[in-house]
Amino acid sequence: MEGVIEGVKNLQITDSSYNNEKNRIQVSNTKKPLFFYVNLAKRYMAQNNEVELSALGMAIATVVTIAEILKNNGLAFEKKITTSTIDMREDAGGSQFKRQRLKCCLESLRSL
Repeated sequence: MEGVIEGVKNLQITDSSYNNEKNRIQVSNTKKPLFFYVNLAKRYMAQNNEVELSALGMAIATVVTIAEILKNNGLAFEKKITTSTIDMREDAGGSQFKRQRLKCCLESLRSL
């Protein structure tokens, strides 16, 4: 039993999906101003050399704008872009509808 406890104490998570969740910014086009997300992405890239911008629906245009600002300033390049459609419900009894999702993974040019 002591060996198991010691193994759990020394456990290191190397799964890339865990790392991406730590570096993920869920962008909204109504809650915060554009440059809040730009500055937050710069901070994440300074700490971890990459950031994942994620958005649903109308906020997708905001993610594209953030990525273009970072690229045009020479701070990042697109590592991976993923599009998908997810099913959502407004409440437990509500009808189901589809929502577009965009994930844009950017890597810092300073890491190269």
